[in-house]
Amino acid sequence: MWNLFKYLGNILTNDGRCTREIKCRIVIAKAAFNKKRALFTSSLDLELRKKLVNCYIWSITLYGAETWMLRAVDQKHLESFEMSCWRRMEKISWADYVRNKEGLLTVMEQRNIPHEIFERKANWIGHILRRNSLLQRVIEGKIKWGIEVTGRQGRRRKKLLDDLKERRGYSHLKEKALDRTMWRVHFGRGLEPVVRQTTK
Repeated sequence: MWNLFKYLGNILTNDGRCTREIKCRIVIAKAAFNKKRALFTSSLDLELRKKLVNCYIWSITLYGAETWMLRAVDQKHLESFEMSCWRRMEKISWADYVRNKEGLLTVMEQRNIPHEIFERKANWIGHILRRNSLLQRVIEGKIKWGIEVTGRQGRRRKKLLDDLKERRGYSHLKEKALDRTMWRVHFGRGLEPVVRQTTK
């Protein structure tokens, strides 16, 4: 029985987790950053270099992020990579003892990756819920996909829609999706990244 399988550039595992895929994306993005490092660390305008990073690095890192079910450890990996990119871009060594908060102020940025993933997932799921498609039926549980793990201990496994569900559940979420305007107000583009306290 297979443990992992690469399909259309994504790593699929039989446990349904995205940790392996995220680590692989980070490795590929690091290689891309190193390839263009001279450009990212040059004397070009900061805003221009940030746009280059957004275009060239984040597009690689977040490929297929719409389907990710992030755990705390996965988010930590992504945030660490995001900080390392900003530090390397401004030539801030880890030995300089510059806090993450100060590093973000240097590049005039916030932690954007978790917000970007949430936004992409919301836009994609909203599109799926407005269509009568096979994927919608899979999400609704009308068609079983993958391996159902029974009798496992611990907390409930996080599911695809958990990031977007409210107390009123799936039916209310689907009702919102049918109205594009309402969906964009609640989940769509235009929301600002959530500012949270950075660790030392």
